[in-house]
Formats: sequence, structure tokens, C-alpha cells
Amino acid sequence: MQNLSYWEKETFLKNIDVLIIGSGIVGLSAALHLKEKTPSLNVVIAERGTFPSGASTKNAGFSCFGSVSELLDDLETQAEDFVFGILEKRWLGLQRLQARVGRQNMDYFQHGNYEVFKASDQVLFEECVSNIEQLNEKLSPIVGIKDTFSIKNAAIDNFGFGDVKQLIWNKAEGQIHTGKMMQCLLKLAQQQNITILNGLAIKDLQENNSIVEVMTTQDWSFQANKVLVATNGFANKLFPELKVRPARNQVLITKPIAELPIQGCFHYHKGYVYFRNIENRILLGGARHLDLEGETTNEFGFSADIQAYLTDFLKTTILPNQDVEIDYWWSGIMGIGSAKKPLVQKLSDHIAIAVRMGGMGIAIGSLIGEEGADLLGL
Repeated sequence: MQNLSYWEKETFLKNIDVLIIGSGIVGLSAALHLKEKTPSLNVVIAERGTFPSGASTKNAGFSCFGSVSELLDDLETQAEDFVFGILEKRWLGLQRLQARVGRQNMDYFQHGNYEVFKASDQVLFEECVSNIEQLNEKLSPIVGIKDTFSIKNAAIDNFGFGDVKQLIWNKAEGQIHTGKMMQCLLKLAQQQNITILNGLAIKDLQENNSIVEVMTTQDWSFQANKVLVATNGFANKLFPELKVRPARNQVLITKPIAELPIQGCFHYHKGYVYFRNIENRILLGGARHLDLEGETTNEFGFSADIQAYLTDFLKTTILPNQDVEIDYWWSGIMGIGSAKKPLVQKLSDHIAIAVRMGGMGIAIGSLIGEEGADLLGL
């Protein structure tokens, strides 16, 4: 065991007003919100990884709030007011992120988001088309755009896809550079004198009167007046009773492709498969529907079956008859639940949580971070 020095205790870990666990979109947004409201607060973020460890630096960079088939799927199990209430939060969260970071600082491009349908998806496509008008009416007062969804089959030949028969376009969605977004949020945190302690993993929180004793995996502890847990899919490591479970997504990126005709973001199979261009490369990920149980894990890694599926999808659907090479793979961990509503609540007088982004962290994370921060009552 490595003990803390006097200097460490008296500088980095003294008089902490708020400890935030997790330096992803939610955690950083919460910290910035607190400092914007009360600049004198001493806010410290504990992050177990070199970078934010779950999904914030490992996602696909989709600035999205839901495809037609995803929304219809949600409406089968959830009340209409609930579904569109969550959608509105996603939209407001995207606006909050853009306002804080700036579109140019995260390479935001509103090329739109396309939902892809193959010949075998004709029944699903017809169901989606029959609901477009109604969905557009519901979306118009939320996003301020008329006819958000429309059929865009004319673009299929331009993209050069294989076995894609139909496209539904969402003109309100876009794409970002995830790394630049997070880099900007981290710089903003530095400017606000928010301390970020990387490599610091928390294993337990013990409330003692008006103080929270914070136990680390290094077997030393420190104290904070308030704590916000913003670890998304890893939250049940601290609180096993929480209704949040991890979900792994695997992602590939190709080597540069000359004269790549594809521009925009794309969803397939109700959002389980997703791809986009990033400059002249293709990023492709998902397919956890092939093994939902196996991908319910907080362990980073890969599944041979899912990698094979994504590789085949890349070479037969996205870039058929082309010589394309995969540059490398990675994986990320989301936090999901039986409902797509984030879990934002107080666990006690001094501890709150803001977790379970449901794969929509880019969209909703900024807003949920602020809501979690406000629960602390500072």
C-alpha cells in the first residue's frame, strides 16, 4: 500500500466541496455547471482511467436523438408522453453541448442521419413510412424544424451501398469529433480550476454525519462534503442495487479510402448497427443484438462473432466490391436499463447519482450532468 503524503492531503484532497466520480460528458458537465453557479466551490473529479473510461471517448460521435424505427420501438413499450419527453431532453442536451463547447471546436457537421433498410426490411420500412407524418408533427415543436423525417432513396446510388433498398433521412441530426469535444470540455474544466485526478478508482462511499468518506482501490481514503456519481454503466460497482447495467459496443475504423462517397451518419436494425464517415474513413460499430447477454458486461474486449458480422457488413453493405482495410478496433461501455430514462436521484443527503444514458450520452449527457449537480443543493 502506498500512503498519501502530507503535501497530497493538504493540496489535492483538502476541503473538497464536491467530489464527482467519472470525468465523462456527465461528470464534466456537472462540474462546469457547479463552478458556473458558484465559482468558489472546490470541485474535484475522480477518474479511474487515463481518459474517461466508459463511453465518452469511445463512442461513434453521433449527434442524434432517435431514428424512426427506434422511436416506434420505444412507443410499443412506453407511453407517448414519456417517449417524447425523453426525446426533448436529448434535443435540449444537444443544444446545451453545442453552446458550451461550440460547433467548430468539435467539428460539428449537420449532414443528417439516415436509417438504412435492406430488401429483407420491407415490412419494417412500410411501418416506419406510415408513421413519418405523425412523428414529424410531434417533433416540430420540439426541434423547431418542419418535416424532420423524409424518404431519401435518391441518395442510395450516390453512396454506392449494396443491398440497401430504402433510406429515411433525419435532417436535424449531425456528427461530431468525439475526441475534440472531450478535449474542449477538459480545457474548460481546467480554466474553471476544477481538479481532475486520473488513475483514481473509488470502491466505496461511507456517509458519516455531514461528510462522505471516500474509499479508494489504493486502500487510502479522503473526505468530501458532497458526492455525485457519474460513472454510467459502471455505477452498479458502487451501488449494486441500482437498476443500471453495462452494455458493450464494439467499433472498427477503416484506413483512409480514396474518394469516399459516403457522408453523414447511418443507422441499421433499429439503431443496433451504426456507421458514419470520419473524413475519408468509415467508422462502424454495434451489433450487440447478436448476443445481448454476452455484451452485458463492463469488461472491454471483443466478440469474434460480432467482429465477423461487422466486417461482413462493411464489405458487403457499406463498401461492396471495394478493397477496404480495417485500421483498428476498440470497445466502449454504455449504461442501460429497462427504460431509456436516465437515472438521476439523491441516494442520501450528501450523495447523488446521474447515470444510465442508454447509449445517448452525447445527446443527453450535458443536461443530465447539470440535473445531477443541482440535486446536491449547492
